Amino acid sequence: MNKRNSALYKVLRAASPVIGVLLGLFFGAILILIAGKSPIEAYKEMFLGAFGGQRQITETLLKTCPYLLIGLGLSTAFRARIWNIGAEGQYYMGALLGGIVGLYCYQSLPKWLLLLCMVLAAMLGGALWALIPALFKIKKGMNEIISTLMLNYIATLLMQYLVRGPLREQGSALPRSAKFNALAKMPTLFGTRIHLGVLIAVLLVPLIYLLLWNTPLGFKLRAAGFSASVAKYAGYSAAGAVIFSMVFSGALAGMAGVIEATMSYKRLTNVISNNYGFNGVLVALLGRMNPFGVLIASFLFAALCIGAESIHVVIGLPVALADVIQALIVLSVLIVDAAVHRGEA
Repeated sequence: MNKRNSALYKVLRAASPVIGVLLGLFFGAILILIAGKSPIEAYKEMFLGAFGGQRQITETLLKTCPYLLIGLGLSTAFRARIWNIGAEGQYYMGALLGGIVGLYCYQSLPKWLLLLCMVLAAMLGGALWALIPALFKIKKGMNEIISTLMLNYIATLLMQYLVRGPLREQGSALPRSAKFNALAKMPTLFGTRIHLGVLIAVLLVPLIYLLLWNTPLGFKLRAAGFSASVAKYAGYSAAGAVIFSMVFSGALAGMAGVIEATMSYKRLTNVISNNYGFNGVLVALLGRMNPFGVLIASFLFAALCIGAESIHVVIGLPVALADVIQALIVLSVLIVDAAVHRGEA
């Protein structure tokens, strides 16, 4: 009997994220006890920090937006077995190009057109930055993991140079640009701080699902990921899969960059990311490279981030320990999921 079709396998596969979270919380509780704090109190504050009221839920939803956009793009690339580890750099380049449009064009464009140009410029910036390793892979056979990883550092250093030099706010000694004008910020929804970018990210979930599972392009991407030789035999271009996967994931990372720069950081600075690009890799894997799974994973990851900050402030746990607990939960989920997959063989 095929284990994949067995009832036990289906139950374990469905329950593996929950088992992983509980396992991570257990190991985290041991560390909290060693630190001399109460695990129950710590986890209570973690939950309240992420979901304890309207403000906390709003913060969690806002934090979900960049994880979701980046995770959706990376899951599409990973489906084609294109390992884009450069979302952090693509995020910075999107923030840079979109931010420049916002800083210098707000006086000459109406708000709706300005926002559209900012988003398109950001997507272009991320896409072009992702195109570089795609061409290296196609033309020279360079491993995309190495090239995308190295380009992350170039993008962040470029941002640091520009906000210390050409883009620095006039009269300021700090490495930052001027604040974005109100016209360069996305409208908020329902009288809250939740902005249009969150809605766009959520709406992309079913669209990308349809792209992957209900279009010829999605079938080609999945075929290329399943086997390059099979895809070639079927007449699908491996080079085309590489370019589309990299450019598409880079564009979404760039969009996340400009949204965060304008709505959360309010200006371009030398640090405008909470490691969103690197954590987006984990989000895509936690979501099993399924858009709806990525939606759940990005929300979970955002809640963990907000909750970790809360237990540091309220309970007094060191920031490093709060980060370790967060990492333990994520790692436990990945390990349990991998163990379930191994068990099917």
